[in-house]
Amino acid sequence: MSRVDERRARTFLRGGALALSVLALAGCAEELESGAKPSASASASSTAGTGGGGSAEAGAFGVSPLGNDDGTKPGLAPITSAADKKAGLEVIEEVTTKSRGSSSGYDRKKFGYAWMDTADGVPLAGNGCDTRNDLLARDGKDLKYRSGSDCVVVSMNLNDPYTGEEIEWRKEAAAKVQIDHVIPLSYGWKMGASKWDAAKRKQLANDPLNLVPVDGPTNGSKSDSGPADWLPPSEQIHCSYAIRFAQVALKYELSVTTADKETMREQCGG
Repeated sequence: MSRVDERRARTFLRGGALALSVLALAGCAEELESGAKPSASASASSTAGTGGGGSAEAGAFGVSPLGNDDGTKPGLAPITSAADKKAGLEVIEEVTTKSRGSSSGYDRKKFGYAWMDTADGVPLAGNGCDTRNDLLARDGKDLKYRSGSDCVVVSMNLNDPYTGEEIEWRKEAAAKVQIDHVIPLSYGWKMGASKWDAAKRKQLANDPLNLVPVDGPTNGSKSDSGPADWLPPSEQIHCSYAIRFAQVALKYELSVTTADKETMREQCGG
C-alpha cells in the first residue's frame, strides 16, 4: 500500500469513527456532503479502451486521464491510441464556451491558503498532510520523508509529464518542482469562479484532479494561460493535457474560451 493509499485509508477510518459516534449519541446520522460534482466525463472514462492511453495502469509518467477521473492516481500519461483520442474528444466536446471575464477582484487568498488540508469535498483532504506533499507522494518515486514524519517529502525523483524529463528533487531546492493548477486559479476566476462561494474555490485549488507536480520553470512559463496560449513542451502529452483541462472544467462547471476549446480538440485529432 502506498503512502497516499494509507492516508486515504486513515481519512476513511476517521470519517467512519465519527459517523459511528454520531449514531451512538443521536440515534441517526446526517448524509455527508460530497462537495464537488462528479466529473461529467465518467462515462467516457469507463468506456475507454485499455490499450494505450486508456489503461489505468501506471506507466513512466503515470496513468491516462481517461482512467483517473478523481485525480488520485499518479501523473499524466500520454494518449496514444485512436480509440482513446476519440474518447478524449467526447469529453472535450462536453465543455461549454464563453468569453473570458474580468480579473477584477481576483486574489489567491480567495481560494484559501496554499495547500490547505481542509478543503472538504476533494480526495485526500483531511488526511493530516498538506496538499503539496500529497501530490509529491502521489507522483514521485524513491520518496524520502523527514525524520519522524510520514507526510513531509524531502527528496524524490519525478518523471515530469510536461517536459518528458526525469527530475531529481530535494526540498532544499523546493521550487525545482512546482504543483501546476491545470486550470489556473485566475483563469477559473475569469470563467466563473468569481461567483462561487469560498468552499468551492478551495476545492478547485486543492483538488488532485486539477494538480500535477511538474518542472518549476515550465510551470512558471504557463502563468494563467489557457490551452490556446500555452501547452506543455512535450508534444506527446498534449492530448492528455487537453482532456485533463476538460475534466476539471466539467467537474466544476467552468466554461473555456472558444479558442481554448478549439485548441483542445486539435490536440486529440479533432
